[in-house]
Amino acid sequence: MNYIYKLIVFIIIISPVRNFAQGFQVNLQGQKQQGMGGAGTALMHDASSLFFNPGGASFVHGNSIILGVTPTFARGAYLDNKTNVVSRTNSPVSTPFAAYGLFEIKDSSKLKLGIAVYTPFGSTVQWEDKWTGRFALTRLELRAIFIQPTVSYKICKQLGVGAGFVYATGKVNLQKDIPIIDANGNYSHAELSGKAHGYGFNAGIYFQPIEKLSIGLTYRSKVNMEVKEGEATFTVPESVAANFPNGKFTSKLPLPSVTTLGFAYKASSKLDVALDINYVGWKAYDTLSFDYEKNTTSLIDTKSARRYKNTFAFRAGIQYKIIENFAARIGLAYGITPVQNGYVTPETPDANRVNYTAGIGYQIGKHIQLDASFLFTHLERTDTNTETNLSGTFKTNVCAPGISIGYKF
Repeated sequence: MNYIYKLIVFIIIISPVRNFAQGFQVNLQGQKQQGMGGAGTALMHDASSLFFNPGGASFVHGNSIILGVTPTFARGAYLDNKTNVVSRTNSPVSTPFAAYGLFEIKDSSKLKLGIAVYTPFGSTVQWEDKWTGRFALTRLELRAIFIQPTVSYKICKQLGVGAGFVYATGKVNLQKDIPIIDANGNYSHAELSGKAHGYGFNAGIYFQPIEKLSIGLTYRSKVNMEVKEGEATFTVPESVAANFPNGKFTSKLPLPSVTTLGFAYKASSKLDVALDINYVGWKAYDTLSFDYEKNTTSLIDTKSARRYKNTFAFRAGIQYKIIENFAARIGLAYGITPVQNGYVTPETPDANRVNYTAGIGYQIGKHIQLDASFLFTHLERTDTNTETNLSGTFKTNVCAPGISIGYKF
């Protein structure tokens, strides 16, 4: 019996941190870029360059403020290989957002200062009641907000450099059932929640060797999100409560580094073409460790192998200015999953993906800019998890319409 308790607790413990670490990487930090497949490292549209390339922010004319949000609708389904039963998610809408402010020290200054607030990681997943994998997950909510003060300097007409300090704050809440039945025939329940904080940086170089061609190189560092006082709460029958004590836990949750090389080419006065190549350092998730304040013979500190791999993503898009104040955009992105076979989970069932995007932009007078984008992607993955033995096919459709308003002065 003690072995069964240990196994149950081990499964409960390892899931939330893996999920926060793997997360749902949100690439929705700018509506112009999102309409172009997420490519923007070498295109200096506006203040959103504080995220996409701090080195190019000094090439943006004037002062600029942007506010944007992208409501994200995700619908998932799971087909159990053993029973052929289909379970579905009823997740609420997620709302990734971005806010930027970019300012000159004085007119025509080579130095610019900026502040960026954005959400590069986060998701909310909620599975229907009594679904097949309820002992792996019933609900997960992840939030991560990055705050980035930035300095950008134009060295000459062709070259700019910039860097920003990143303070990250976030939280996680995971709930799942436990395969222990009480006197009323109800399964037990576990909830793990905590706040996390971390630090990092975002640095970039922008180079324009000729008038029509620009090149960008950026590095966003790994951020170790540290949970110091997470809360573990177990609702179990009184007879086994001593094996599942409520208490606190600590952990470090690494969010991956991202290195990006980008190119932009101005094919004509109306047409811009952009390409980004991302290299994402998911290999940081080799092992995850958890230290629990209250240990029992069942609830012990754990180390769990993740074996994630570093991956690439490729993003391409075009922008065409139909008339002077109206532009249309279209893009495509392909991302390779970092999750190896045997490690797919219902929290974020990841797979290789193709993102299809489109967008428009409309300028009102000299000061106001409106932009909108739309993203669609479909994910499908069949796997048997080596730890939970959950075996089946996950399918997910994601639609993400976004809008932003910018003010230049």
